[in-house]
Amino acid sequence: MPLRLVTTLNLPRCPHCSVATPYMGAVHHCETADSGGKRRRSWKIYACGVCGGLVTAFAVPGSDNTVVEFYPSAQIVEQTIPERPRSYLAQAMESRHAPAGAVMLCASAVDAMLKLRGLNQGSLYARIDKAVADHIITADMAQWAHAVRLDANDQRHADVAADLPTTSDADRVIDFANALAEFLFVLPGRVQRGIQPAPPQP
Repeated sequence: MPLRLVTTLNLPRCPHCSVATPYMGAVHHCETADSGGKRRRSWKIYACGVCGGLVTAFAVPGSDNTVVEFYPSAQIVEQTIPERPRSYLAQAMESRHAPAGAVMLCASAVDAMLKLRGLNQGSLYARIDKAVADHIITADMAQWAHAVRLDANDQRHADVAADLPTTSDADRVIDFANALAEFLFVLPGRVQRGIQPAPPQP
């Protein structure tokens, strides 16, 4: 069912906190046009009732109020990522409102990605170092990965000295896990598709 530019925006998840079926109430509206007075758009700004994050959306004036676009759009996990890490990543993105769970899911995604590259032996920390030695990831990526691993380790073992993760912590590890997936699976797939010969012209 298409979204409508009405008093509430019926998104399945908030693009900021990922809570399901959030109440998105309109807090402002306006109309704009380009410098020539054309490309008119009717805008509304909505606020998530859970996290307070704002979403803007627009429709064409005089239409049936079908939303053309909204910002920020929901983050989507690339389908070219293998199933297990893709599933962990998708669940992590849906768990931003529960940061400790999101961090652990991201660590599981990183673990699954390394195993798919043949790094099965030893702790996650050791396999991250081995990935650098084998030129699978860069040293900078490894430094970033250690933060993901250590945060998740604190949560799994309920380390009383460790601070509970915040939403910002969850965003940071989700960003890393997505970047690793892009580096290991998405970009190589694009390269392979790019070097395939073009089909013959009729």
